[in-house]
Amino acid sequence: MQVNIAKKAAGEKAAAYIQPGMTVGLGTGSTAYYTILRIGELVRGGMALQAVATSADSEQLAREQQIPLVPFAEVQGIDLDIDGADEADEQLRLIKGGGGALLREKIIAAAAGEMLVVIDESKLVKQLGRFPLPVEVIPFAWELTFKQLAAIGAAPVRREQEGQPFITDNGNYILDCHYRQIRDAAVVETQLNSIPGVVENGLFLHYAVKLIIGYADGTVKEIIRHGPARRSF
Repeated sequence: MQVNIAKKAAGEKAAAYIQPGMTVGLGTGSTAYYTILRIGELVRGGMALQAVATSADSEQLAREQQIPLVPFAEVQGIDLDIDGADEADEQLRLIKGGGGALLREKIIAAAAGEMLVVIDESKLVKQLGRFPLPVEVIPFAWELTFKQLAAIGAAPVRREQEGQPFITDNGNYILDCHYRQIRDAAVVETQLNSIPGVVENGLFLHYAVKLIIGYADGTVKEIIRHGPARRSF
């Protein structure tokens, strides 16, 4: 596998914020991949930590890297969640779910004391919406949910894999919504969440506290959200 310098730089920079004894949320995607590899190096080097994964793919990679995984029933709190994004703006608003793990990713992000987001420079945008917004829906009567999304101008397309509906780790479908530009993300989020059949949407508006951007020359830039820290459980 060819190394992506920008993604590797961002992913490894995020891992530098991990402290011994932390419980860490392991994100999903091509940039979070490098974070997990680096966490594996830290663990094998003697750092004590434990982790929870946001997807089956991340869980498998964590096991390969010998990262201790803790059952959710035993989680007392998640100190730090490190995840990627399909799009991010300078206000740290995100579109996630290109890999299909948006529901689990949002559950972990909401439970974490802090969320760090790792991206390469191509994912930083002035306005969200160029990347289709994933919306996870239950399979029952999905056609009706589809019609309601179409009625609000979301331009949904059912995601498919090898000619069959893409199935999330939770057994649901994903409708990718082609807004092109999302002018008011908070309004769109409210609209989506009010439609019966919608399980979750890929807008992450108030979760990230730090955005770590990797560049092709190996440098990184950080954008920090200022204000009170979010509370987790």
